[in-house]
Amino acid sequence: MNYQETFSSIHSVLSTLDNTGQTAQYIPELAAVNPQKFGVSLYTIKGELYNFGNAQEKFSIQSIVKVLSLAMAYSRQGAQIWERVGVEPSGTPFNSLVQLEYEQGIPRNPFINAGAIVVSDILVSILQNPEKDFLEFIHEIIGDKSIQYNSSIAESEKSCAYRNLALVHLMKSFGNIENDIDRVMDFYFNMCSICMTTDEVAKVFSMLANKGISPITNTEILSSSSSKRINAIMQTCGFYDESGEFAYRVGLPGKSGVGGGIVAVHPGQYSIAVWSPKLNAKGNSLIGSKFLEAFTTAINASIF
Repeated sequence: MNYQETFSSIHSVLSTLDNTGQTAQYIPELAAVNPQKFGVSLYTIKGELYNFGNAQEKFSIQSIVKVLSLAMAYSRQGAQIWERVGVEPSGTPFNSLVQLEYEQGIPRNPFINAGAIVVSDILVSILQNPEKDFLEFIHEIIGDKSIQYNSSIAESEKSCAYRNLALVHLMKSFGNIENDIDRVMDFYFNMCSICMTTDEVAKVFSMLANKGISPITNTEILSSSSSKRINAIMQTCGFYDESGEFAYRVGLPGKSGVGGGIVAVHPGQYSIAVWSPKLNAKGNSLIGSKFLEAFTTAINASIF
């Protein structure tokens, strides 16, 4: 399969479309990103890398990181984490307060904001130095220490975090946040600020295409069973209240972020990351979603 030729062909078609999306306007640092950027990278479990466009330019991965924080918490606490966060699709916006109150402070899944905040609280409880230890977890997967937090993006998010603060206070009132709220949220904002290239995202997520083992470092990051379960949650919950639509059109488990990134995994074969900053109304990359739909259609391969 000539992946790079396929990437170029799909991009040529999509570039003629009217991209009506918008960058994430509610986070100043993300609102200022060049909306015309586009990059895509595919990394196979055999160690082959294919890319196109702005694939070596770093961007804020935002909620894509929630898969990695879940992987770290799950690898250390096992099924115990499901006592505090569910595994069901939300069917509501990623920052909904209504559902959280109705369900007494237990987030529907770990990929909506409330769920990721609970996972952050778990990591703050079990890690000696959460920021340092979490970065080292990522470095262990990819074998590269260049991936870091972006303090400007973290501060930008913190400056307008009213809804996230409402979520964490509500969960604290129900007893589902154990640590100091400011400590948990600082860690959460730092995690979401991590910047990677599409090359790096595809490489990091290749462990979920390889039964929890990093093809790069040959390190077991997750058990095969845990990897399967995280892929399942990505399939059903990775795109907020558009998860069903993504599964229907693309047919791969994946996760999006409001920085315009999307990562998807074909277990046993590859991981693919795409970056296009303009978002649709649901908070997912508009062109990124269309690209992955066209890609799985062009190669006639999905998990179904």
